[in-house]
Formats: sequence, structure tokens, C-alpha cells
Amino acid sequence: MEEAEVPLEQAHEQVHHSAEHSGERWISWVALSTALLAVLAAIAGLLSGKHANEAMMSQIEAANRWAYYQAKGIKAAVLDAKMSLGGAAQEQDRTRAERYQEEQHEIEKEARSKETEAKSNFHQHEIVARGVTMFQIAIAIAAISALTKRRRFWGVSLIFGLAGCVFLILGWVAH
Repeated sequence: MEEAEVPLEQAHEQVHHSAEHSGERWISWVALSTALLAVLAAIAGLLSGKHANEAMMSQIEAANRWAYYQAKGIKAAVLDAKMSLGGAAQEQDRTRAERYQEEQHEIEKEARSKETEAKSNFHQHEIVARGVTMFQIAIAIAAISALTKRRRFWGVSLIFGLAGCVFLILGWVAH
């Protein structure tokens, strides 16, 4: 999976243009906060993509372990059929059957561990992706603030940016 893309370069440029050509000093702060939000959005996008990729890789590894588990089960079933149809089972066959069962148990633990790892990574991806969304909204509202020269939109932008930071931190520490 790819990391979440932040396609707000044009809005960011408009904010900087307004800051340069406007006589109002606070718009420069809007431009600065927008640049900071863009950096945070990029970091969150990369982190979200990393967790999505890790989740996908863990799920693939779990599926591979389950396929191996089934292969061991088939070998055990064939061996069991041989022992049932062949009359007296040889000690070597019984030993192999026990080994297959032990191996299956170990493989099952590994597969379940990989599934748990995949779920954890996907959960972290979802949390950080919410942060990316909040940063994108914050950048867009900051652009509206600079274009309309209304400070209250900048305040709303900062609130969304703060929400993005909360999701970024939650995704960083979630296990």
C-alpha cells in the first residue's frame, strides 16, 4: 500500500502568496503554520504508509504459515491413512505422525502471531491516516483564512492541526 498523499501544494502556495502581498502581519503566521502543518502531514503520511505496508506483509506471512500448516496436516492425514490401511503401524510412522502434530502446533502459533501483528499495524495505520486527514483539512482552512482575511478560520485550522497532532501521537505510541 502507498502512503497517503497530501495534494495541497496549491493551497499552500496561495497562503504564501497572500502572506507576501498582504499588509496584514498575522497572515505571515498563517503561512508559517501552514508550512508546519504540511511537514506534519508528510510525516503522518509516511508513517501511515509504513504501517499499512507492515500490516500487508504480516498478513501475507500469516497466510503462508497457514498454508504450511495445511501441508503438514495433509502429510499427517496421508500417513494416518497408510498406518490404518497397512495394518500394523511401524514405529517410524508413529514418530513421524507425532512430529507432524508438534510442528503443526508451532506453525499455528506463528500464524496467529503474524495475524495479531497485522491487525495491530493496520490499526496504527488507521489512526495515523486520520491524522493525515486532519492536517489536510487544517491546510485547506488556513488557505481559506488567508484568502478571505478572516482570522477565525485560522483558529479553526489550528484546531484541526491540533487534532492531527493527537492522531499522529496516538498512532506513534499505539501497539
